[in-house]
Amino acid sequence: MDIVILLEEGLLLIRRENPPYQGSYALPGGFVEVGERVEDAARREAKEETGMDLEDLRLVGVFSDPRRDPRGHVVSICFLACGRGKPKAGSDACATGIFPLDRLPPLAFDHEEIIREALKVRRDQVNVVRGPPLAPDANISALPKEP
Repeated sequence: MDIVILLEEGLLLIRRENPPYQGSYALPGGFVEVGERVEDAARREAKEETGMDLEDLRLVGVFSDPRRDPRGHVVSICFLACGRGKPKAGSDACATGIFPLDRLPPLAFDHEEIIREALKVRRDQVNVVRGPPLAPDANISALPKEP
């Protein structure tokens, strides 16, 4: 799971402390623990690696290219969020950095692609879910309940 964290000053990145891509800049993220919701994992990893709390967490997409991680076939569920707090490196990050979107450093993994997709979601957020418009009085509670 990876998180694109936007701040007023730019994009928050971490510098990786461990291989693969040790010393490279990357998006904050990590693995989901057994029994953990991915949204909760995103909040936990952001706090552990950057010291930041997340607001307005939005799904960007799923990135599943088998070659995206040299350790093996690792699927990433990616989020976009606004960060709150003061960045401070921790956990797997040896440093944090805030970069203007037009001056990003070289990035680990497929994080450049993830950032591009996240910015499209941000730009198009009104049109993310397509389908017929809902009437103002749509009765969503009348939908069948999950078993």
